[in-house]
Amino acid sequence: MLEGIFDIKNDRRLSMYLYRVGFGMWLMYLVLGAPALKAYHHYRQDCGLLSFVLMIFGFSASMVYDYVHHHEQFEMKKKWLFISYAILACIIYFLEFKGNARIIDLNWLLTLL
Repeated sequence: MLEGIFDIKNDRRLSMYLYRVGFGMWLMYLVLGAPALKAYHHYRQDCGLLSFVLMIFGFSASMVYDYVHHHEQFEMKKKWLFISYAILACIIYFLEFKGNARIIDLNWLLTLL
């Protein structure tokens, strides 16, 4: 049943499963915001981040399939993949460094130029 699921060039199932699990985690994110589940509220941010990550991984797997089989769709979706990775990087950065006085040192990048 699951043979060939990781052959993302020729099989779309992994991307669909990642989308579905990501959507389920998003639903858990919404449910954990309910007042009745106040005891589990500390898991809400984890569910939201995991939802976003799983949906982006699903989108990436679907992009590999589209690159091989539907190149026109790949070219159309390429910019959205970049935008989604940039948003994910910003979210992780702000979650990691929120409330800290630390700033990422980018002087090494300037030396490359």
